Amino acid sequence: MSGKNVAVVGCGYWGKNLVRNFHDLGALKAVCDTIPAHLEAARKIAPDAQVLNDFEAILNDPDIDGIALATPAVTHRDLAIRAIQAKKDVLVEKPMAMSTGQGREMILEAETHNRILMVGHLLEYHPAIVTLKQLIRNGVLGKLRYVYSNRLNFGKIRREENALWSFAPHDVAVLLRIVGSTPVRVNCQASSYLNPEVADVTMSNLDFPDNIHGHIFVSWLNPFKEQRLVVIGDEKMAVFNDMLKERKLVLYDQHVRVTDTEDIPHKKAEIPVEISSAEPLREECREFLECIRTRRRPLTDGVSGLEVLKVLESCQKSIHNHGLPVDLT
Repeated sequence: MSGKNVAVVGCGYWGKNLVRNFHDLGALKAVCDTIPAHLEAARKIAPDAQVLNDFEAILNDPDIDGIALATPAVTHRDLAIRAIQAKKDVLVEKPMAMSTGQGREMILEAETHNRILMVGHLLEYHPAIVTLKQLIRNGVLGKLRYVYSNRLNFGKIRREENALWSFAPHDVAVLLRIVGSTPVRVNCQASSYLNPEVADVTMSNLDFPDNIHGHIFVSWLNPFKEQRLVVIGDEKMAVFNDMLKERKLVLYDQHVRVTDTEDIPHKKAEIPVEISSAEPLREECREFLECIRTRRRPLTDGVSGLEVLKVLESCQKSIHNHGLPVDLT
């Protein structure tokens, strides 16, 4: 593997962050885009990298081992498969693809060509989520009861995909990882205000085995930005608020004691949890480079990406059926 072995395809709204991180890690060889303004941005962020507008040139470069795709979601399947067939490892941004069928094609292609296929489910690399998962595994929260996530903002408004597919993949990925299973049933309500064909607001309800429930509320028509995850256990509760600079992860030592005559809430002081200050995207990029080097399977591999697609696709089906439940079993 060469010293500079990664190319980033797409240097727009999110791609420029990948360019910055791979450049800072000393792994960026090239950036590819077709929009002049994006190419100029790439030159400023990574002046020593090749800046190209030809994807074939990236595929044909033998010194490039991995390709990070930060292009519109509708292009992910085709570009990823072309990269894999060119014997490149692939990091593809969320959502992995636009259907489970496309996701399975990508996984099969990666397995056939012995390539790494990694999905950019960024929150799984966030130090707060890593710490929260450890607390849950250690039984600190007790038995899980329900989990909910709010991801709200004013923009960025898309026309290629609705708010569910644009905002919710991160939250679906985290809920599946925290609970440790796929939901047995989902239903989703959606509202469209700007474009009748594209939902601006969605509320997804997920029913997991063992009577664990979750919901995900996303909107790009909200007056303020909110990124909050709440996990309720029968011993303690946890809140991850990514909008705070400090105290991003807080434990609430409170629970309800049930007696024959009454339910007694017990509430104690909040407990801030110390977490690393590492940038989640930097950790995600490190993971990709390490997987290229060692050939191990990424945390957010194609299979985990496919599980997220199954939930998104089922929620979309529920939207089309006016919010009726969809069975995943």
